[in-house]
Amino acid sequence: MAKEYSRASRVSQQVQKELARILQQEVKDPRIGMVTISGVDITRDLAYATVYVTFFTVGEQTNDESLKGLNAAAGYVRRLLGKAMKLRIVPEVRFCFDETLTEGLRISELVSGAVKNDKVKLKEAGREEEALEATEEEEAK
Repeated sequence: MAKEYSRASRVSQQVQKELARILQQEVKDPRIGMVTISGVDITRDLAYATVYVTFFTVGEQTNDESLKGLNAAAGYVRRLLGKAMKLRIVPEVRFCFDETLTEGLRISELVSGAVKNDKVKLKEAGREEEALEATEEEEAK
């Protein structure tokens, strides 16, 4: 019988928990700010971990600056991760910006715009009943 979860996926879940704790409590770089770890991908041999992060940036700080700060602290984070987890090989940590949130917002705006355009076209075509029904269906959701 095959295992439900591979060892790599179980380790990646634990690495995500430990990294969240480490970034919140241990790393004091002002460039980083508030970080959310949205996912961790670990290679099958557990040698490399790609950590997907999103930032809550305040003021003039950009995501690139925060990402540079995280990658600069990657060695320190790896050392703390090695102390927290009992692994023979501690994965090399690489931080990447997670674009799924921004892509989701962009797609949502595109869908909203398409729905508004459909309503306008229905009203212009003189089929106001269908436009009213579409509005009522959207409000019901």
